Amino acid sequence: MLYFLLRRLIFMIPLILGITLITFIIIHLAPGGPAEIQAEMSLKASAQAIENLKRLYGLDKPLHVQYIDWLKRFIFLDFGTSFVDGRLVMHKIIERIPITLTINIISLFFIFLFALPLGIFSAVKQNSLFDKITTVSVFIGFSTPHFWLALLLMILFGVKLGWLPISGIQSLDVSDMTKVELFIDRAHHLILPIFAASFGGIAGLSRYSRSNMLEVIRQDYIRTARAKGLKEGEVVFKHALRNALMPIVTILGLSVPGLIGGSVIIETLFSIPGMGQLFYSSAMSRDYPTIMGILVIGAFLTLIGNLLADIGYAVVDPRVKISEQ
Repeated sequence: MLYFLLRRLIFMIPLILGITLITFIIIHLAPGGPAEIQAEMSLKASAQAIENLKRLYGLDKPLHVQYIDWLKRFIFLDFGTSFVDGRLVMHKIIERIPITLTINIISLFFIFLFALPLGIFSAVKQNSLFDKITTVSVFIGFSTPHFWLALLLMILFGVKLGWLPISGIQSLDVSDMTKVELFIDRAHHLILPIFAASFGGIAGLSRYSRSNMLEVIRQDYIRTARAKGLKEGEVVFKHALRNALMPIVTILGLSVPGLIGGSVIIETLFSIPGMGQLFYSSAMSRDYPTIMGILVIGAFLTLIGNLLADIGYAVVDPRVKISEQ
């Protein structure tokens, strides 16, 4: 196990370097740079002012020199300073991480809490009324765009009924609240974003788990287990479920980057100051250091997610030997 982990971690180094190089080139190929975008804010900005901004940001250097300078800082986990407000990129990211982690961990919890039972029981009760109702509901949820659902929720529960807030993560008068009241207020603000973020995931994962379960329960060893007289619950949950979870482990591993990357659409619509909103605003303003910082963290978490998925395979299926991979 230790040799496997060390080998995978060492192999991540060239992968991270390759990802950073490709990402650095791509974001600089986008039309319009930070100097040009900032100059558009002022009608009096001259060509000389734009050149001065480029010199200030180091954008007047050749691209490979800019990348080497960035890489030297990255080795020490320094993502530089933001072009927008001059703050350290790491500080901006650390400031936004808690709310994004909260929303996405809770959303992921509800996705697996509801999707797995729905998929399993739909497969076990195939072609039943429950399966048909679930299938129709799931396809509606799977085909509903996140932004459209979020807007409908905002109009219904926020504007028409006035039950839930539609923006931000807390009310304006939080200074007068106790810790319990503040917790309730924040939970009140997060109901709509979490529901909108979880809805599509529940639909997709439930269909995925249903198809996996259907494939497993048709295997010969499941028929043999039933022929031996084992109870249906023991056949399903002890023999079939563990093998059906193998592909689900991959999805769980690939969900790790989303914990930090967040949902750009949800956070933007609900005005939530998280990583998704930070990435969107940084992309619009061509804030290269912040974009690179967020993308590098996302790439690293993707590689970590793949590693966790491989380890999960060994936990779920004893036939998988990590030491031989």
